[in-house]
Amino acid sequence: MRSYLDFEKPVAELETKVEELRALASKGDGVSIGEELTKLEAKAAKALADLYANLTPWQKIQVARHPQRPHFSDYVRLLFAEFTPLAGDRAFGEDAAVVGGFARFRGEPVCVIGQEKGSDTQSRLKHNFGMARPEGYRKAARLMELADRFGLPVVSLVDTAGAFPGIDAEQRGQAEAIARSTDISLSLGVPNVAVVVGEGGSGGAIAIASCNKVLMLEHAVYTVASPEASASILWRDATKAQDAATSMKITAQDLFKFGIIDVIVSEPPGGAHRDPEAAVAAVGEGIDHALAGLGNLSREQIVDARAEKFLGVGRKI
Repeated sequence: MRSYLDFEKPVAELETKVEELRALASKGDGVSIGEELTKLEAKAAKALADLYANLTPWQKIQVARHPQRPHFSDYVRLLFAEFTPLAGDRAFGEDAAVVGGFARFRGEPVCVIGQEKGSDTQSRLKHNFGMARPEGYRKAARLMELADRFGLPVVSLVDTAGAFPGIDAEQRGQAEAIARSTDISLSLGVPNVAVVVGEGGSGGAIAIASCNKVLMLEHAVYTVASPEASASILWRDATKAQDAATSMKITAQDLFKFGIIDVIVSEPPGGAHRDPEAAVAAVGEGIDHALAGLGNLSREQIVDARAEKFLGVGRKI
């Protein structure tokens, strides 16, 4: 059952009418409503397209957080074959917020890592809503080092509100774990590609997104802190989150201008949650193209290109 966001109410009303007319037409009582149904479908489609062509940053955040948006497990299921997950950081324990392992992408072996938010109450609790503790980032670092050792490209799928801010995470070295994962990601001699598929929150995102190529879905967000947290810090008023979202330049379109991301991946009309399989397929094409462009580089060229990319952030205006 489709879940509508608050700003989608005008579209919801039109689509409800469309469904009512379809139900009436299916009864076959002799009433001809085909022409009216076609017009109403076209009106609903246009309303949806117009709405999503002019989303505000705050509305994009709501889309990026949509519960029906495809998650890491969906991308693995639809894009990767022979996925073999590896668990644990070999230091403390397992963190289900970060999932990673080795798989085949279009026939070629790769390492794939990402945050899993979960799709229902039970899985969200299991995966801690995609917010990793230190052991999650140490696991990611371990997997990246293994990929580097065996010469395998790394694909990162980013979808987290941020690293878990709990006391236990801080006690086990959250900042150091994020910094180490980021450092390893920047130092790899193999190509790495990141895709921000939902929320890219703070160091929790960049720990696995410091890559040669950073792709971002059209309605995803990538930010140093959530708008709610930023509003609390700047104005001591979380209700100003919408103002913060606008000021922070967190959309794919803004980040592309600054050179923080390299590619914007188009989403299906109405967002990835309306057609998850089409969204996943588009991401697959983006990953394939990005890896193809890095395939002939030497280890030194890969490291140098990555360094040049991040040293140039903010200069592309």
